[in-house]
Amino acid sequence: MGVLAWVMLECEAQNTLTVPLVGSEVRAGFPSPAEDYVERPLDFNDLLIVNPAATFAVRVAGDSMSGDGILPGDIAVVDRSVEAADDRVILALLDGEFTLKRYRRRGRRVWLEASNPDYKPIPIGEDSAFECWGSVRAVVRLL
Repeated sequence: MGVLAWVMLECEAQNTLTVPLVGSEVRAGFPSPAEDYVERPLDFNDLLIVNPAATFAVRVAGDSMSGDGILPGDIAVVDRSVEAADDRVILALLDGEFTLKRYRRRGRRVWLEASNPDYKPIPIGEDSAFECWGSVRAVVRLL
């Protein structure tokens, strides 16, 4: 399961920092300097955060979600207002430990599923101490 380090997002930012968004797609590299088509500025708060009051971030530890492209060191943006639903990646508190997994439900049967085949599904039984802390809306990776 691994320990997740908390990274807090500024929910009520006083100053918004934006960067230009180039209007053309880039196959490999940067667009030609002759191509001066810049769209409206891109605000990463708008891109990553839907509900600021319910959003926080966690740093990922472990490789159980590597099949979904969620790697150790990535920052997962979690929205507490989005409830667990089948096939959604969630941040869960399970038996006192945080884990990032795909929530699965078939009828009354519920389990957490890793996207790395090295990890077995984790059944959620009536005796499990399970709490969904929110759904992952985005993942940020620094290169």
